[in-house]
Amino acid sequence: MTKDMTVGSPMKLILGFIIPLIFGNLFQQFYSMVDTIIVGRFLGKESLAAVGSTGSLNFLIIGFCLGICSGFAIPVAQKFGSKDFEDLRRFVGNIVWLGIGFSVVLTVLTVVFCRPILVMMKTPSDIIDNAYAYIVIIFAGIPSIFLYNVLAGLLRALGDSKTPVVFLVLASIINIVLDLVLIIIIPMGVAGAAIATVASQGISGIACFIFIIKKFPALHISKDDLKIRTEYMSRLCSIGVPMGLQSSITAIGSIILQTSVNALGSLVVAAVTAGGKLGMFLCSAFDAMGVAMSTYGGQNIGAGKIKRLTPGLKSAMIIGSIYAVIALLISIFAGKPLMVLFVESSEVEIIEKAHLFLIINAAFYIPLAGVNIVRLLIQGMGYSKMAMFAGICEMIARGLVGFILVPAFGFVAACFASPIAWIMADAFLIPAYFYILNRIPQTGE
Repeated sequence: MTKDMTVGSPMKLILGFIIPLIFGNLFQQFYSMVDTIIVGRFLGKESLAAVGSTGSLNFLIIGFCLGICSGFAIPVAQKFGSKDFEDLRRFVGNIVWLGIGFSVVLTVLTVVFCRPILVMMKTPSDIIDNAYAYIVIIFAGIPSIFLYNVLAGLLRALGDSKTPVVFLVLASIINIVLDLVLIIIIPMGVAGAAIATVASQGISGIACFIFIIKKFPALHISKDDLKIRTEYMSRLCSIGVPMGLQSSITAIGSIILQTSVNALGSLVVAAVTAGGKLGMFLCSAFDAMGVAMSTYGGQNIGAGKIKRLTPGLKSAMIIGSIYAVIALLISIFAGKPLMVLFVESSEVEIIEKAHLFLIINAAFYIPLAGVNIVRLLIQGMGYSKMAMFAGICEMIARGLVGFILVPAFGFVAACFASPIAWIMADAFLIPAYFYILNRIPQTGE
């Protein structure tokens, strides 16, 4: 089940690791997209806009959670690379306590403050109630998000990228069924979509936990492993918290941008939601590439095989660039027909705007590939604080577009916000990688 990424062809290893992750991320985006499709088709464009208006806030909080979970897995990957299983299990034991603590605190804070934040974001009055009904349930389900992503991260740290996919497929099926039941059969509105998402994620996490107990003895912890050790917690937080903050810092720029988009009206919000959802589906492959490079970097740093890092980076960028071209072609030729999944075909203006949003973003997917691949490789190498500055670059870019360009130029300016952010992040990340590489002794293969 485990995979050692410190020996063998980087291209074959990374490609073999990425493919299951891509399918997993596609399924994750698929059941997220199902929410949007069912909401848009059965509840109308106002409900679609309501769900969409929470996107950046969702990204702020859930992105922080996912970043922490990914960061917690990096010391485990490094210990697996060095074959130090005693320390590996001690890290896992301390991850348990940190996961519980972070999930409880974040759940309480977000549930209490989410409506005031929606008001502060100038969420249109005709959609704010539905927006709150959706996002407050998502935030209440943060523990289930932590459960799945911590466990999936541990499996990937040991080289198993396939098993989490199986449980995501299970989650996607459950999510679709619950969506249909809680929106169409039991008319719970947008709250039903949120409940379906949280419940399916929780079930997937429980399935991961049972699988680890039965199949992964390397992750089995004893009472001694559960002992709180400050040096281990400090190491985990020094990597996980910056990775979480990096996502949240990026999201702050998205919130500023979303606030500007909200001011353009619910029609534009609906268009950005539809275009963004399809874009997120296409971009899930880049997330998979980033996760693969985090594991690759962590294991090779742990094994002291520094010279394998740059060949791995080149291999991942080749894969990312080829996929980016394919995704652009899909956006151009299939993007508009696919928009009718989210809105009625009679909503011509929303479809046109959503398609334009998608194409402009897709034209810059190669820089996006660079952001995910280089940033997660740097994080896997243990330099998550350095990678965090890339999030600051993205925040500044989206913030400037939101504050200055969207009020002046409207919807088209919003379409260029993410591409500008990706380019600014790459301008920092690429020199940062070589700076870090030159500071590490060039030993190993």
